[in-house]
Amino acid sequence: MTGKPTPRETALAALYILLQTLPATALRGDVLPERVPTTGLLILRDGEPGEPEVTLSPLRYHFQHRAEIEAVVQGADRDAAFDTLCASIGATITADRTLGGLCDWVEAEAPRPVDLAVEGAAALKAAAITVVLHYTTADPLG
Repeated sequence: MTGKPTPRETALAALYILLQTLPATALRGDVLPERVPTTGLLILRDGEPGEPEVTLSPLRYHFQHRAEIEAVVQGADRDAAFDTLCASIGATITADRTLGGLCDWVEAEAPRPVDLAVEGAAALKAAAITVVLHYTTADPLG
């Protein structure tokens, strides 16, 4: 059965399209590849919609969906590259806080970066960046 995408999927797809405008390679729901592109890697994870606030008359479900962007860079200058990548994510989200009117508000939380050793290769610097998508639906499943 095909039909109109849900507000949840529409918002996540819009966030993914937004990430594709950045110089890093953007993926959605994929596993970390063996090689990280020199420009960096972003993997969008659908995350959790959480418990909605409910209003009546008309019935509406107000979600604060917590998606995650895994940001990964590799190489000798990974600290500066990671900082640049995170700043570009923030600037891109700030430029369109409603994802073209699909959300009431979109905001990113500060990353908690970690350095990861890779045997036989340059270390990785990575973090999961939570992005909160505020949107409203008429049905929690639709």
